[in-house]
Amino acid sequence: MHYDPREDAETIYEEHRRWNERHAGPLKKFIQPHVNNRDPSRRLRVGYVSADFCRHPVGLFMVPLLAHHDSRSVEVFCYSDVRVPDENTARLRQLAHVWRNAAGMADAQLAQGIRADQIDILVDLSLHSAGNRLLAFARKPAPVQVTWLGYPGTTGLTSIDYRLTDPFLDPPVTDQFYSEKSVRLPHTFWCYEPVHPELQVSGLPAIENGYVTFGCFNNFAKVTPAALELWARLLSAIPRSRLMINCPSGEAQARVIERFSRSGIEPHRIEFVRRKPLVDYLAQFNRVDVAVDPFPCSGGTSTCDALWMGVPTVTLRGHTAVGRGSVSILSNVGLANWIADTPEQYLSIAAEMAGDLPRLAELRSGLRKKMEQSPLMNAAQFAADMEAAYRSMWENWCSAPA
Repeated sequence: MHYDPREDAETIYEEHRRWNERHAGPLKKFIQPHVNNRDPSRRLRVGYVSADFCRHPVGLFMVPLLAHHDSRSVEVFCYSDVRVPDENTARLRQLAHVWRNAAGMADAQLAQGIRADQIDILVDLSLHSAGNRLLAFARKPAPVQVTWLGYPGTTGLTSIDYRLTDPFLDPPVTDQFYSEKSVRLPHTFWCYEPVHPELQVSGLPAIENGYVTFGCFNNFAKVTPAALELWARLLSAIPRSRLMINCPSGEAQARVIERFSRSGIEPHRIEFVRRKPLVDYLAQFNRVDVAVDPFPCSGGTSTCDALWMGVPTVTLRGHTAVGRGSVSILSNVGLANWIADTPEQYLSIAAEMAGDLPRLAELRSGLRKKMEQSPLMNAAQFAADMEAAYRSMWENWCSAPA
């Protein structure tokens, strides 16, 4: 539904509520009183639950947070449902104070283990993505439950108290579309750490090629017909320009070619790329001048990766938080002028930037430093902001009637 431009925020929220009523609601009978020590200033036990503690975007975004958590303030427990551990799993395990392997464990058993660990604040990192443990959260094994990071949305669960977001993802008028209370971190929902910092940013490809290359390396499921329509108009407006697009299947590639052909775009101007090892995926940004964001579900990790590799992204502000991921990222790095509010403005921004190669080359050369100096890569501040949010949540619980 998040990928479907016909769905609005209210309809999506109502579907989440129905899911909760059908699947989570019947488990309320298993919720028990919590006996955690109600000292508002003590060290907190914070538990993170995920099937993605690996080389998955969630696992990669967790590294800077766990590396900068203040051990005097929080004791970190990780409940890992990873079936195939990798080197990032090992790194996260080393950063956690306590690591629990939950792979194959039933939801009821997991909830029982979390309660036995006397977790104060339990954080869901999946929402409704694959491998989630929402039915463990439905049993409310911790007194304070939070959702964050999997994607900026809602779980629909009445047993989850808070959702973490930021001011760019969620203007205050959006609060009605979440079952949880929205807690806005001061700057950013994400904290980025490059996986291959040794990769260098190339010069602007258009200067050597003689034509501009647009690129979209997002999951192809996000690429809607409306996005393809706009990109076809963009290629029509910029002579000789090309598009690199992540599109894994031959059938989908044929549909894309057919769509662009209807706008007079020759097939040789479209280059399809497939999923690659992370280092090769990042290196291919050195062939892109401007990244084009899909909609209504925008980029997150891919936008951060593009900026790190010197490639600015043009995005269309969405009607849901998942449609404003790039809005948050671009705002935090000082590129709000790359955010469009209408398809026409999106087209105008992309065409204008692609038409000024000296300006684009200058931006490219300084974009990595700009990102390094932004809240997106200030891990110490990000961890402090997260801990302040947790502390406020905990104080609220401590002050509530027992």
